[in-house]
Amino acid sequence: MSGGSMHSVLVGLVCLAIASAISCSSVGSSNNIMCLESERHALLQFKQGLVDKSNALASWKSEKDCCKWRGIACNNQTGHVTRLDFSFNYDPYLYSAEVPLSGEISPSLLELQYLNYLDLSYIDFGENMIPKFIGSLSQLKELKLADANFSGPVPPQLGNLSNLLTLDLSGNGYIRLENLEWLSHLSSLRYLNMSYLDLSKVVNWPQSLSKLTLLTELQLSSCHLPDVNLRSLSFINSSTSLQILHLSENSLLNSSIFYWIANVSSNFVHIDLSSNNLEGPIPDVFTSMLSLVTLDLSQNQLEGGIPKGFQNLCSLESLTLWSNQLSENIEDSVKTLSCAENTLETLDLSYNQFWGYWPDLKRFSKLRVLWLSENQLNGSVPESVGQLSSLETLYLSGNSLSGVITEAHFLNLSRLQSLDLSGNRFSINLSSDWNPPFQLTDWLGMSSCKVGPAFPKWILRQTNITYLFLSNAGLSGKLPNLSSTSLRYVNLSSNLFSGALPSFSPMLQYLYLSNNRFSGPLSSLCATQAPNWEYLDISKNLLSGELPNCWMQFQELQVLDLGKNKLSGKIPSSLGNLQGIAILRLHDNNFSGELPSLENCTQLLMVDLGNNKLSGKIPTWIGQSLTDLLILRLRSNEFNGIIPFSLCNLATIHVLDLSHNNISGGLPHCFNNITALADDSGVGGFIVELVWKGIEIEFPNITGLRSIDISSNYLIGKIPQSIANMTQLISLNLSRNNLMGKLPENFGNLKMLESLDLSRNQISGKIPASFASLNFLSVLDLSYNNLSGRIPTSTQLQSFDASKYMGNHGLCGPPLTPNCSRDGATQADDNKEHDKDGLISLGFFISFTA
Repeated sequence: MSGGSMHSVLVGLVCLAIASAISCSSVGSSNNIMCLESERHALLQFKQGLVDKSNALASWKSEKDCCKWRGIACNNQTGHVTRLDFSFNYDPYLYSAEVPLSGEISPSLLELQYLNYLDLSYIDFGENMIPKFIGSLSQLKELKLADANFSGPVPPQLGNLSNLLTLDLSGNGYIRLENLEWLSHLSSLRYLNMSYLDLSKVVNWPQSLSKLTLLTELQLSSCHLPDVNLRSLSFINSSTSLQILHLSENSLLNSSIFYWIANVSSNFVHIDLSSNNLEGPIPDVFTSMLSLVTLDLSQNQLEGGIPKGFQNLCSLESLTLWSNQLSENIEDSVKTLSCAENTLETLDLSYNQFWGYWPDLKRFSKLRVLWLSENQLNGSVPESVGQLSSLETLYLSGNSLSGVITEAHFLNLSRLQSLDLSGNRFSINLSSDWNPPFQLTDWLGMSSCKVGPAFPKWILRQTNITYLFLSNAGLSGKLPNLSSTSLRYVNLSSNLFSGALPSFSPMLQYLYLSNNRFSGPLSSLCATQAPNWEYLDISKNLLSGELPNCWMQFQELQVLDLGKNKLSGKIPSSLGNLQGIAILRLHDNNFSGELPSLENCTQLLMVDLGNNKLSGKIPTWIGQSLTDLLILRLRSNEFNGIIPFSLCNLATIHVLDLSHNNISGGLPHCFNNITALADDSGVGGFIVELVWKGIEIEFPNITGLRSIDISSNYLIGKIPQSIANMTQLISLNLSRNNLMGKLPENFGNLKMLESLDLSRNQISGKIPASFASLNFLSVLDLSYNNLSGRIPTSTQLQSFDASKYMGNHGLCGPPLTPNCSRDGATQADDNKEHDKDGLISLGFFISFTA
C-alpha cells in the first residue's frame, strides 16, 4: 500500500473513532460530499449580520462549497457543518481599536443542527446581549465567546447545553451576573472561563461551581468575586477533577479560600491566587497536593513563612510569592522546598522581607529563574551560584548583599539571559578581557555597585542586551560608542562620565545620563537614528551651545529633560513638532529670546523652563492648547506683560510658578476655573523643583501638591475674591509685588493651606477673622504691608514669629504685641499721646517685650 493510501486510511479511522467529539474537516477528504444547501444559505444569512472590514470572509463568496469556507468545517461523511471557528479574527499584534469583524449574531445559526464547535471570540457585537437561541444549539460541545463585547446578563438558556465541554465567556467586561445557577446544568463541563466578567453579586459562587464535578480548568480572574467565608461550607458534591484554577486579580481577603481549594480537589496542577488582598500566614493546606506544578500567590499581603506542608510538593516547578509581607530566614524557606530540588525551575520570593545569608541552592539543578530582589538578605554570594547551569534569570537587586563578584560566580552560567545585582554593596571584579560564557538577551543591572572606573569591555560584547542599568556605579572617563548594540533602555546616571556624547543604538527608546560631566554640544544627537526614542534625560551635566534643530526626527519622544546644563541661544522651533511630548524640562540653562510655539504639543503635562533668560509675553496658546498641563514653571526669567486670562483654562494645573519675572497687571479673576485646585484629585510620577516653605526642594512626585507662586513681579490691584475657591491649594506665594486693597473675607476657605506668603505688598485693612480656620499653616509671612487691627486668635496664627507680621504699623495683638486697645490700635499707639518726646517707639516696645 502506498504512503498516500495508508495516510487516507489512518485519517478515516481516526475520524470514525472521534466523530462523537470533534468532527473531521472535509479538507483532504477522498469523497466529494459538499455542504448542504440549507446550511450554506444559513451561513450566508449569518454573514449578512456581520461587517467584514478586512475582507476576512472573501472565500464565502468565491467558493461554492461552504465546507471550504474560512472558519468552516464539515463532517466528511454527511456534509453537515459541525464547526464555526472565527478564532482567526484575533491578531495579538493588532493594536488598532477596530476589530476586523463586527455586527450581530443571526438566528439562522439554528439551521446548523449538527454544530458542535462555535467560536465567535473577538468579534465586536456592540454591547448586545448573548442571544438566547444559542441555548438551543443542543449539539454544542465547545462554545467560545471571549472578548466579543457582549453586555447584560448571561441568558440562563445556556444551561440547556448539556453536552458542553468548554465554555469561554471571558473578556466581556460589560456582562454582569447575579447568580450562576444555570451553570449547574452543564454537568459535562470540563473547561470554564469567565474572567473579566462582573460576578460581584454572586455570593454563592463557591457552591455553584462545586457542582461541576467533571471540571478540570476554572478561570475566574478579575471578576470582582465577593469575599465570603468559605471555611464553614460543606463540599459534599465537590469536584475531584479540578486541576487548573485561576482566581487572580479579585479582592479576596479571607484566607478561607485556601481551605475551599483544598476541599475542592487534591489533583491541582496549577493554582493562581495572585493580585488579591489575602492576609495573614499561608495556611498549611497544600500537604496532599502532590501533583502541584505551579503556585502563584504573588501581590497579596501574606505574612509569616513558607508552610511546612510544602515539603510534600515534589512536583513543584514554579513558586511565585513576590510582593507580599513574608518574613522568614531564607535558608529555612529553601529547606522547605527540598523535595522539589529535581523539579523546581522558577523561584520568585522578591519584594518581601526574607532575611539571612545566601541559602544553599546547589541541589536545585533545574533552576532557571531565581528572583530574590528587594528583601533583607545580607552577607556574600558564594561562587557555587556559578554551578546552576540551567539558570537564565538571576535577580538579586535591592538587598544588603556584599562581597566581591568574580568570574567564578558565572563559570557555568552559559544560559544566563538576565542579571540584576543593583542596589547591593557588591564590588564587581571582572577582568577587562573577560569573555563571559553567556550572551545576555534581556537585562543587565549593576547600579549602585562598584563597577568602575572604566566602562567594562565585556559589556560591549553583550550585543543583545536590551536593558542596561549602571547608574551610580563609579564609572568615569569617556562613554564608549553604543551604536552596535540592541539597547533600548539605558541608565548611566550619577556617574562621572565626561567628554562628548557618543552615538547610541538605533533601537534606543529610553536614555538616562543625568548627573554626569558630559560636555560640549548636543549636535551628535542629530546623528542618532532612533525613531522610537521616547525618553531622553541628560540633565545635570555640562552641555553647552545651542539646541540642535532636528527634533522632528524624534516623533515618539515623550520626555525631554535637559535641565541644569549650560545650554544657550534660542529654543528651536522644531520642538513644536513633538506632538506626543508630555514632559519638557529645559530649566536652569541660559536660553534666551521668546518661547517658540508649542501649541501642537497638546499632550504636554509638564513645562519647566525656569531659571533661564527667556523674554517676551507669556503666550496665550499655553492656556488655549495645553489644557492638560499639570505643571507650568516659568520662574526666574524675563517674561513681561500681563498674565493671560487663557491660563484659567488650565483646569488640571497643580503647580503654577511664574515668580521672579517682569509680569505686571492684576491677578485674573478667573483662577477659580482651575478645578484641580478646587477638588481633591491627585496625580503623581513627576519630579518638580519648587520653593516650598521658603526652601528650594525637589519633589519626587506631585501627589497632593497644589501650588501657585507669582512672587517677585510687578502685580497690582486687589487679590480677587475668587482665589478663596481654590479650596485644595497647599501653597500660595504672592509676595514682593504691588498688590493692594483688602484681603478677601472668605480667605479661610483655603483650609488646606500649609504655606502662605503675602509679604512686601501694599495690602491694607484687617486680617480676616476667617484666617483662624487655616489650621494646617506651617509657613506664614504677612510682613511689610499696610495691615491693621487685631491679629485673629487661633492656635496657628499665634505660633509664628513676630517677624512674620512686622512692617504693618497698624497691626497688633500676639505674637506682634501683647494686646490691642478697644479700637484695634496698639497699646504703644495709645502711649504716643503721653510720649511727646518720641523716645518710646513701637520698635522699642517690641524689643522690650521680646
